Amino acid sequence: MPSNSATKWNASFLASLTPERRAEFLSQLTPRELKSLRFDWAFWSRPEQLEPPGGWHTWLILAGRGAGKTRTGAEWVRACVCGPTPLSAGRYSRFALVAETAADARDVIVEGPSGLLAIHPRGFRPKFEPSKRRLTWPNGAVAMLYNATEPDQLRGPQHDAAWCDELAKWRYARETWDMLQFGLRLGHDPRQIVTTTPRPIAIIREFLGKEGHGVVLTRGSTYDNRANLAQNYFNTIVRSYEGTRLGRQEINAELLDDVAGALWTRSLLDQHRIARGTPLPRFDRVVVGIDPAARPSGAGDKTSETGIVVCGLGEDGRGYVLDDLSNRQGPMGWAQKAVAGFDLYEADALVVEINQGGAMVETVLRAVRGGLPIRAVRATRGKTVRAEPIAALYAQGRVSHVGALPTLEDQMVQFTPFGIEGDGAADRVDALVWALADLFPRMIRPVPDAAMWDDERDGAPSGWLG
Repeated sequence: MPSNSATKWNASFLASLTPERRAEFLSQLTPRELKSLRFDWAFWSRPEQLEPPGGWHTWLILAGRGAGKTRTGAEWVRACVCGPTPLSAGRYSRFALVAETAADARDVIVEGPSGLLAIHPRGFRPKFEPSKRRLTWPNGAVAMLYNATEPDQLRGPQHDAAWCDELAKWRYARETWDMLQFGLRLGHDPRQIVTTTPRPIAIIREFLGKEGHGVVLTRGSTYDNRANLAQNYFNTIVRSYEGTRLGRQEINAELLDDVAGALWTRSLLDQHRIARGTPLPRFDRVVVGIDPAARPSGAGDKTSETGIVVCGLGEDGRGYVLDDLSNRQGPMGWAQKAVAGFDLYEADALVVEINQGGAMVETVLRAVRGGLPIRAVRATRGKTVRAEPIAALYAQGRVSHVGALPTLEDQMVQFTPFGIEGDGAADRVDALVWALADLFPRMIRPVPDAAMWDDERDGAPSGWLG
């Protein structure tokens, strides 16, 4: 461990010194002390990044992008699992590590720059077995990796502690959280940490209502960790979003309510939401709505996302929003994603807006696969005029979301009669509107462009390209 001369100070003090004084301070430490100092979290952390006192069950950290959430979660796991020597036991030995996706669990929680492998001294470092989704420490402690797209992974396993990362973005937040709670039953004092940028989903609101009753809350913003972030990041990205609704959420970690006058509200979406795993009716039709990016990925503006939303019309006459596959990939990337969704949900058609890209849209999709049933639609009215009849379907209780679709829903609850609130984009909402409009043609009629391409299928309805 570092000497007393080091531990009585902290990283903030070190950062406040001039380069000369800092070099002088560090020169007083032995090589062993310097090496130990690197992994001394009590030295480098801010006070709010250290485990809070008390008999809490859930430590909820709501913080902005780059605020140090991941590092805090990883260091808490290390403090719980490791004893004073590599082979001595820690407080907990059966951890659950839950991320939004399997890739996030691997790339962020385990292998990321602030992940578990990076923050352990060599002698304490766990062995990672990706094929088994498992980390094993020298003292025998084990952590299993799970993701929120497959809640049933957590049905059965038992744990004595857990780390949940970016819970507000989880596709099946409620289902995954419930399965985790049933398995968090080992030992005498099971605990869990939740690190997330806030979104006003139901489960986050429930946590806030339980603060002081088993839940302890820590808040933080991007600015809190400024000393460890690139100055360029603040000069460009942060400054661009300061004061906007998105910036207040992603930078200042504010939990924002619905926008006044929005066409959709979160309570409306929650009212008719269907949990994953609930039996669905047979579908008369399934379509993939696509709103192609106005510019290629990397253009650096709000129009560079392609909206891809899968919707179905049940034999009960209701609409079901099945998936949001929107992404910021280039043309081949989003086309492959759209076709993959077409296959996965056994869709009947791709409904594609052609205002942006025209014939290029067809060319890209057919490069992925020829013979796709493509319906080309052209926007001749404003986004709000197209969206209002679809919002009416929701108000009538005729549309349900299957599971949570956080990013799509964030756009929906910011969409007003005057357009989307703030600097956001409505690419996902557009894709949703095109898909549901195709399933409910009496509500809104997309304008087809049947003459645009020559290979219209024999016997296909006007606007269908096969």
